[in-house]
Parts: sequence; structure tokens; C-alpha cells
Amino acid sequence: MTLELAGIVKAFGTARAVDAVDLRVDAGEFFTLLGPSGCGKTTLLRAVAGIYPIDAGTVMLNGRDITGVPMHRRNMAMVFQSYALFPHLTAFDNVAFGLKSRGVGAAELRRRVEEALALVKLEALARRHPAQMSGGQQQRVALARALVVRPDLLLLDEPLSNLDARLRDEMRFEIRELQRRFGITTILVTHDIDEAFTMADRIGVMQHGRIVQVGSPAEIYHRPASRFVANFVGPINEFVLSEVSVQGGRTRALAGGELAVWLHGDAAGLAGQGEARLILRPEHLRINAADAEVDNSFPAEIEDVVFLGGGTQCVLRLGAWRMQASLPSAAAAGLSKGARVTVGWRAADAAVTVG
Repeated sequence: MTLELAGIVKAFGTARAVDAVDLRVDAGEFFTLLGPSGCGKTTLLRAVAGIYPIDAGTVMLNGRDITGVPMHRRNMAMVFQSYALFPHLTAFDNVAFGLKSRGVGAAELRRRVEEALALVKLEALARRHPAQMSGGQQQRVALARALVVRPDLLLLDEPLSNLDARLRDEMRFEIRELQRRFGITTILVTHDIDEAFTMADRIGVMQHGRIVQVGSPAEIYHRPASRFVANFVGPINEFVLSEVSVQGGRTRALAGGELAVWLHGDAAGLAGQGEARLILRPEHLRINAADAEVDNSFPAEIEDVVFLGGGTQCVLRLGAWRMQASLPSAAAAGLSKGARVTVGWRAADAAVTVG
């Protein structure tokens, strides 16, 4: 099922939690709303579900306007952060609840509940109550309860935030596998970057009630649309750019007012649109690379070397600037504090943002 949102507004008092959001989620897509606490992502999800009535805009599901359709008639299923299981019901009865409310017959109900519990590997725990199950098992029950009703749209509101790190990693892949198997259009809300990147086909980054960028995980990470997006999804080195020009078909600029750098080709079109910044991920910096491997190279001094197991972080002094580089530990083996090195990067590996 395809979901289309047009001009969605939801306010609480005078504050707009969701501010004129347009979005299309394609049939069978796993879409993630990513952003910090308070950015409006959960409010938007609940508006889609019909839990919150919207103040403006339209919600279309497979071409049908469902803006005014009550929640129980939207054929959507939602998994909440708290799981929202009924404590007095067994796992079987929790999963069966939605089917009973839809008037499904006893034989069909039993077959579908048993099938759903088997999908989440809980058929042996069908008679246990939530208090007798671990957090991961409760999460699986909540997921089975959502899947068993065969929803047109599956909505996941931070469903893994209450799990420990190891179990969270396992459940990311299990949920993604189930979603692919059934082809259910799915929207996940999270503030966890790893979770979003692991699970999503596309990501919508939210800030102050608006979706400020939509793209694949790779596009969001490598070509952020703004400084906010770049900072939110990972560590960066940044320089303000000035004097952007095209020389011999290549784009040139001053970074930080003093470093003459080559930029990727698309950067030329950003000149004059506002304050432009060069964004460099630490893993894209190369130390003592051959000139043929990089477009920009400058002398630097190592201020610190931090061993992190398989990776090593280096703090570099580059003129008046301090930069961070992340390297495989094998490549950083000969580096030490106080060493004079060259630091460089390829123009294609650096992003340029405006605003």
C-alpha cells in the first residue's frame, strides 16, 4: 500500500509539532522517520494512524483519502515503545485480540495466531503472561499482534528502545526480515542512527516538525542536505567555505579562509545560496596518502592517537584547525603523538551544505 501525506499540520496549542509535511512512502517500502526527541516524528506517526486528528492536510492510502477515517477503520497496526500488551492476557490472547475485534471465526483465529507466534519464534510461550516474559519476548508478542491482522500499513514507534544492545541488534534484523517476507509498507520512528541505517530503504530526517531531507541511508550520510543533518547522523569535520569558483572545469574554494581546496562538481551550484560549509567525515581523511590518491593534501601534526580496537582515532592540528581522522588500526600502527604528517581527502568524499 502506498501512503501519501500532503500538507500535514498538527498543533498543540500554538506550537506546531508537525509543520506542513509532504511525504510519499511506496508500497512495500521500509521508511524510517529519524530525528532528535521533540522533532515531531512520533506525532506524525500517530497522525497517520488516526490517533491524533490533524489540523490541516490529507492522508491518502493507496489513492483513497482516509483523513477523516477513524483509527479502527484504517487497517493499520502499531507497535508502541512500551509494547502496550494486556498484562492479564496470555501471549496467545494478546495476539488474538485484534482478530476477535474483527469477528474472525475461532478456527481461523487459532490458525492465524499460531502462525504469527511461530513467525516470531514464540509458539512455545503461547500460554505465558507478559510478566513471565523477557523484554525481547514481549516485543515479539507485540510484533505478532500487529502482523496477525494483516495490516495495510505497519507503524513502529521506537519499538526497540527498551531492549539491551545485543537484543536490539538481533531484533533489527528479525523485524527487517519479516517486513521483507510479507512486503508490508512500514514506517519506523527512531532517534537511533544505527537502527535507521540498518533497517530503512529510505530515511526522512525531521527537525522542528518538518522533514528536512529524504534519501537512502547512503545519501543521508554522504550527501547531507544541511549542517543539522550532517551533524545528527555522524561525526564531522567542517569548514566555512568562501570564494567558490570554477577553474578548468573543477570547483575551487577557500576552506576556513585559508585552505585552498577542490570540491566535488555539484558544489559550484551552491555558490551564492547562503553560507556554504565543507563537511568531512573522519573516516574519509587519509594520513600520508600518495598525492595520486587525494585531491587535497596539507601538512598537519598529530595531537593525539586513541586506540579503539579495530579502529584508531587521530586528532590532527592543521594550521589553526583541529580535525579528527578515523583509521583502521593496522593503518595507524606507525602514528604517534607529535608526528608531522600530511592529511588529505578526495573531493568526491566531502559534502558541501548550505544553511
